[in-house]
Amino acid sequence: MPLATTTMIALSLQIINCFLFTATTLASSPPHGFTVDLIHRHSNSSPSRLSNTHLGSSPYADTSLDTLSSEYLMKLQIGTPPFEIEAILDTGSDLLWTQCLPCLNCYNQYAPMFDPSKSSTFKYKTCDTPDHSCPYKIDYVDKTYSKGTYATETVTIHSSSGQPFMMAETIIGCGHNNSGLTSSASGIVGLNWDSLSLISQMGEKFLGIFSYCLASKGTSKIKFGSNAMVAGDETVSTTMFMKSEKPGYYYLNLDAVSVGDTRVETFGTSFHALEGNIVIDSGTTYTYFPGRFCNQVHKAVENVVTADRVVDPSNSNRLCYHSGTIETFPVITMHFYGGADLVLDKYNMYVNRGRVFCVAIMCFADETKEAVFGNRAQNNVLVGYDTSSLLVSFKPNDCGVEETNQESLFSMFL
Repeated sequence: MPLATTTMIALSLQIINCFLFTATTLASSPPHGFTVDLIHRHSNSSPSRLSNTHLGSSPYADTSLDTLSSEYLMKLQIGTPPFEIEAILDTGSDLLWTQCLPCLNCYNQYAPMFDPSKSSTFKYKTCDTPDHSCPYKIDYVDKTYSKGTYATETVTIHSSSGQPFMMAETIIGCGHNNSGLTSSASGIVGLNWDSLSLISQMGEKFLGIFSYCLASKGTSKIKFGSNAMVAGDETVSTTMFMKSEKPGYYYLNLDAVSVGDTRVETFGTSFHALEGNIVIDSGTTYTYFPGRFCNQVHKAVENVVTADRVVDPSNSNRLCYHSGTIETFPVITMHFYGGADLVLDKYNMYVNRGRVFCVAIMCFADETKEAVFGNRAQNNVLVGYDTSSLLVSFKPNDCGVEETNQESLFSMFL
């Protein structure tokens, strides 16, 4: 999802982080790892909710121009007895939060809202504030936000094989004032590498490793632990970087973009960097570059495409053409640090409705905004995050095809 800003009211991040180490993880399966199916849902929300410190949510982009984004939702259960929620998968933020009763201002969601008073394991955090509460606030650039209180609760995740994985005393956000999630999801599952994220609270047994495969059709999956390793033929890996001023982001270093045979270098531009210049985000639909570099990439597309330019039907200022086929358009390759050349399918880089095709790369007018490698570009790519080795890996994959043999192997570990 979108980059989000988390505000701690009357509580330092260092204090809240110390609670993480008191959480006890109870798993009915060994710590080898497990796989979870994702739910795909369309949304009319903005394709990007970028902000100043944390990313947000909203996986793979729709091919229709009048539907700006779509989201992948993960089913979890919280509380005792277990209460099921559907939350947006988001590598760009840290907190797992859900709408909670009583709700002062909430958006409509499909499922019933979580009622903490009915859970025997729910407990609000206490802090050094006048009323001893631990409030949080997360803001997104598109005005989406969540305001509520930190709490601890039992979180249960069911693997695709049916085995439950239970996490006792997990820190969550209980949102009492929320706005902007037009998909009607219950909340957001934060998966960045801050200590409040779900992957961090899973503990050392899961090695800080997860991977996902977002499908255009069929069932998408996310994997946690050792079975989430991405390797084998066609796999390319690049270093992930952390920036102290913006902790939690998965930064990559983009060296260049090739449009067909034309290579557009970041070197010589303000976009050039050595230790991270682009954030990989499962929650932002399109890929975003700063204006000057982005214009060079668009110009390279214009030099190849012979179809007629048309106005962007969605009024999002994308580069659009009238064409009867996607074959009119050049292949785009992302060149990441360390020689990780990710050749993208044309579907990843061009969205269409009927005979109008638009490039799925957007330009920021503000050169200081974070560049983002969005989920449309990640579609049908197995994407692996390994925080212990500081690597992000990519492997082309038909994500909607069931990996029967692999799933059977994974279930042996559960």
